[in-house]
Amino acid sequence: MSEFHLPVRVYIEDTDAGGIVYYVNYLKYMERARSEWLRQCGFTQRALLDAGIQLVVHRLECRYAKPARLDDDLTVSATVQSHGRCRLQFAQTVTRRGEPLCEARVDIACLDAARLKPTPWPPALAAAFHG
Repeated sequence: MSEFHLPVRVYIEDTDAGGIVYYVNYLKYMERARSEWLRQCGFTQRALLDAGIQLVVHRLECRYAKPARLDDDLTVSATVQSHGRCRLQFAQTVTRRGEPLCEARVDIACLDAARLKPTPWPPALAAAFHG
């Protein structure tokens, strides 16, 4: 699948007292981008939960390069790097005017929501990985 982009503006609530984005908020921006990528594929977290499927972050590697600041316009990308029977790996980057600020590799697991055990991707969602 091609790279997905989500524009994000930095608000005061995203920053520390010095106007710098608090580190965990980059992860929130990335979560939003993955959720919007999912929506673009025709699915929502709510619909998956209603179908007994829960998506969880299984592993995360993150590198912070430069800070984002109050009022910055950022772009958050999400690209599927690989997928398996019940896992999905994203490469994600937060940029400001094309300059990388934060890069991450995020592994997502597909779980049976009732048992919290790995379960295969629903066929329609698995087909979206190839789209």
